[in-house]
Amino acid sequence: MPFFEEIEIGHRRDIGAYTFTAESIKTFAANFDPQRFHLDEEEGKNSLFGGLAASGWHVGSACMSLLVADGQRLAREAAARGEEVAVWGPSPGFRDLRWIKPVLAGDTISYSNVVIDKRTSASRPGWGILTARTTGTNQRGEEVYSITASAFVPMRQGG
Repeated sequence: MPFFEEIEIGHRRDIGAYTFTAESIKTFAANFDPQRFHLDEEEGKNSLFGGLAASGWHVGSACMSLLVADGQRLAREAAARGEEVAVWGPSPGFRDLRWIKPVLAGDTISYSNVVIDKRTSASRPGWGILTARTTGTNQRGEEVYSITASAFVPMRQGG
């Protein structure tokens, strides 16, 4: 992963895609969001969603899984090139979480993020705070999910 100084506002990163199957929707819902329209095709069809709908938390969790996996891949590639790899810190939070359109069984959501802000941390010397907007787009090109989140990113020279 890059260091704070190496990240540019406007940088876009495609982080992967996830296909929401009926089975994965029901399994996630049974464990974390057991509402009728996430658990049963007929209930989903008769709901405002018009079909078996993935929980918004499932859509966000799939995004997080892909984001972490992509970061690990980038770190492995940088290490293989002999580059120093920045170990990012935790997230101080997020805002503007939106579930824009339903994600239905069979939909494939492609996720990407764009860096929208960066600043040095006032309370943690040697760290910056990166803010990015992550979106999910279905196979029809419709944006279905978005979130703006921040993360602590180390500076190369420790500030």
